[in-house]
Amino acid sequence: YERDKKARDKVVEHHGCQCNVCGVDLVKIYGDIAEGFIHVHHLVPLSAIKEDYQLDPVNDLLPVCPNCHAMLHRRKPPFSPEQLKALMDANKSN
Repeated sequence: YERDKKARDKVVEHHGCQCNVCGVDLVKIYGDIAEGFIHVHHLVPLSAIKEDYQLDPVNDLLPVCPNCHAMLHRRKPPFSPEQLKALMDANKSN
């Protein structure tokens, strides 16, 4: 699933190419070289997906920047995008 270009294209088409956790648009930082560059996070961990699982790219995947993707996986089980957003919001006031 993680290498399915059609699934990746579908999730990016639906959700956009900005990070769905922090909102960063890498093109605004790096310019044209970042066009289309975004990681795709599995909301259902790959370890939990059975062989017969039917992936729904729009509901099972989420575009995230490389930094947020790494932070989502800093623990097991991974943080949810909502949990990571809450951590970021809590630390903004510090």
